[in-house]
Amino acid sequence: MTWYEQVITVLLAVGATVLTRFLPFAVFSEQRKTPDFIQYLGKALPSAVFALLVVYCFRNIADLSSSYIYAQIIASGVVVVLHLIWRNMFVSMMLGTVVYMLLVQLVFV
Repeated sequence: MTWYEQVITVLLAVGATVLTRFLPFAVFSEQRKTPDFIQYLGKALPSAVFALLVVYCFRNIADLSSSYIYAQIIASGVVVVLHLIWRNMFVSMMLGTVVYMLLVQLVFV
């Protein structure tokens, strides 16, 4: 990719990011009530995204001969327990990721 193409790519990415950040504020102003469907999406999509992440994480679990399956199971258990304790998806995911990486790097080499 040439320097010119790289600059255009970065500018397009920046433009798309800015557009997606500011467009909802322009479309759904404070004067108008937010449509019920949009409110429903705001409640339903976070759970759907995390369900998709779970499916993505376990997509290769059919390979039962790998020792990484134990790290995946242990880290998943940590995520579930932490989420039941703190009810914070960010903390559970981050600490579960740290546990998984430590297990993979130090235990299941």
